[in-house]
Amino acid sequence: MARLNTLYYDAISKRGNMNKLKVALIQQTCSENRAETVEKTKKMVREAAAKGAKLICLQELHTGVYFCQAEDVNRFDMAESIPGVSTEEFGALSKELGVVIVLSLFEKRAAGLYHNTAVVMESDGTIAGTYRKMHIPDDPAFYEKFYFTPGDLGFHPIKTSVGNLGVLVCWDQWYPEGARIMAMNGADILIYPTAIGYNPDDEKDEQIRQRDAWIISQRAHAVANGLNVISINRVGHEPDFAGVCSGITFWGNSFVAGPQGEFLAHASEESEEIVVCEIDLLRSENVRRWWPFFRDRRIDAYGDILKRWGK
Repeated sequence: MARLNTLYYDAISKRGNMNKLKVALIQQTCSENRAETVEKTKKMVREAAAKGAKLICLQELHTGVYFCQAEDVNRFDMAESIPGVSTEEFGALSKELGVVIVLSLFEKRAAGLYHNTAVVMESDGTIAGTYRKMHIPDDPAFYEKFYFTPGDLGFHPIKTSVGNLGVLVCWDQWYPEGARIMAMNGADILIYPTAIGYNPDDEKDEQIRQRDAWIISQRAHAVANGLNVISINRVGHEPDFAGVCSGITFWGNSFVAGPQGEFLAHASEESEEIVVCEIDLLRSENVRRWWPFFRDRRIDAYGDILKRWGK
């Protein structure tokens, strides 16, 4: 705790205004070549740090392709331990640059036991904490239940020198319960590393509806909880290596939303980008005073939320 407090106050002195935090989102394409993909990520992280970012967020499963389009036992070879090679690589980078980095990794916990896990690297190169994806999809081209065991760490913000980070992962973004519990447990920011896109065979109107729903859902988490929300997605088309469908065209649109759902930054749909913007952590306090949703919650009447269905 003493080490964390020292890092926190060091970060404040470097930031100047403790309420302001410069954040960066790394939106990129990924390939089967892990070394090339990671080197590109590192280069973009360096550029983000050079622009003053103190919190740098990477997309879901950023060390390679989104392999969950099909079920293949050989893909388990891509998993890694935590700590492991990625935490060593990016931990060294965090320490060199003096920044906090949010990673998203394919975790091998034990033989036959794997998770989709976010790891936060502190600015001194250590692991600040982890979060294992709680909600696991099983949809066409998103066969994650084959690969990932649901998380067992709960919804607990990760304490860092830049604040308490409420890190969730992709499919979690459709569930207001996770965002609310993170907020209730003291998150200063909600962060969603993501890999989501279109089926290129879908009609254009359907593609737009899906993308817009994804954005609306997360902006709603910002409003309902009075928090800044960071969502980081990949871009580019990745083929289905099993040849069953037409692959996924990842729709980018990484963004930062303020505590009233307002866009603070918004990336494009097709391009690799380093999105850097400043967020005001004090606005959460002010917005929650204007819109006191937590005051008016009827916690005595929510028992049914623990049921699978109402009847």
